[in-house]
Amino acid sequence: MPRRLLVLGSTGSIGTQALDVVARTDDLEIVGLSAARSWEPLVEQAIRHGVRRIALADPDAAARAAEAWTDGEVLVGAEGLVQLVLESGADLVLNALVGSAGLGPTVAALGEGIDLALANKESLVVGGELVTQLAEATGAQLLPVDSEHAALHHLLHGVPTGALERMTITASGGPFRGRSHAELADVTVAEALNHPTWSMGGKITIDSATLMNKGLEVIEAHHLFGLPYDRIDVVVHPQSIVHALVETADGAQLAHLGLPDMRIAIAYALHHPDIVKLPTKRLNLAELGALTFEEVDRDAFPCLDLCLQAARAGGTAPCILNAANEVAVHAFLNERLAFTGIADVIDATLQQMPSGPVRAFESLFEADRAARELATEQIGARA
Repeated sequence: MPRRLLVLGSTGSIGTQALDVVARTDDLEIVGLSAARSWEPLVEQAIRHGVRRIALADPDAAARAAEAWTDGEVLVGAEGLVQLVLESGADLVLNALVGSAGLGPTVAALGEGIDLALANKESLVVGGELVTQLAEATGAQLLPVDSEHAALHHLLHGVPTGALERMTITASGGPFRGRSHAELADVTVAEALNHPTWSMGGKITIDSATLMNKGLEVIEAHHLFGLPYDRIDVVVHPQSIVHALVETADGAQLAHLGLPDMRIAIAYALHHPDIVKLPTKRLNLAELGALTFEEVDRDAFPCLDLCLQAARAGGTAPCILNAANEVAVHAFLNERLAFTGIADVIDATLQQMPSGPVRAFESLFEADRAARELATEQIGARA
């Protein structure tokens, strides 16, 4: 019997590539789909895959979908997403939602003991130990979909228990690699969205341009693999061929290489522990010629250190960091904040809102709400 797969965020970059992966095998059956507000492509996907139930976060989009599509059920809002997870009968959930909105469905899936393929890094950044403890308690598998974390997960199968020394996550450097902090003050939205390697949604692309995404990935790696922050490195690698490295106790390093194609990481998570054949372009090292690496310019890209600051503070600090970043990126995309103002708003929010203990998920939801209010005030003061 094929595994029953629920895809959250199916109209985005990860979601559409996941459906391409699913279409190439008989091992997976789509039992539900969701999107934020893109109801027309979502309905098209539902028809194509024979899905009878979908969910839309935006109420207006859900109403339009329900009016246009009468062959199934349309669920609405955050509650609808959770309902879709709980009632879909899925064996595996792919969470490809963007931002902290992915935390609720992550908790719902893991709480039910459903295996989770996680492309929503914010679930671990915000939820951290609570999410991993929930997975451990219910026995649900937590499978990373980020190319870097999928690479680390894959590499660690070749490392004996106790032999892992360090991890290294690579960064392309984004569209502004080599520019100074002063040269970044006047960059435009169009420039920031022009990523040199990957094709992603707006928020994730801006996170890549600020290197916020690398800081979030360090936090994610810490929770996924249990390694202290001082043993997780970030290095700039413009070619994006080496996705991650692990160093063992004897000094050897193992690297995961491949041409940039997110379907590899997606298929790894969806078919784990099997490796399936994909129509990807193959890497030819002689043709490539050279691979280069360089240190991160932390003055030009302060978001990486802000992430590490929040990570080491612990408690609600990573949640505050993430909420402030989401608000600041939204303001930048709407031309209400300068590119360098993103880090400034995050820093100010972290300074003015001290970290508190996380006793339950409700603590995180309250910290998220308060941080968004404070970040919005910071943006208004800079306007």
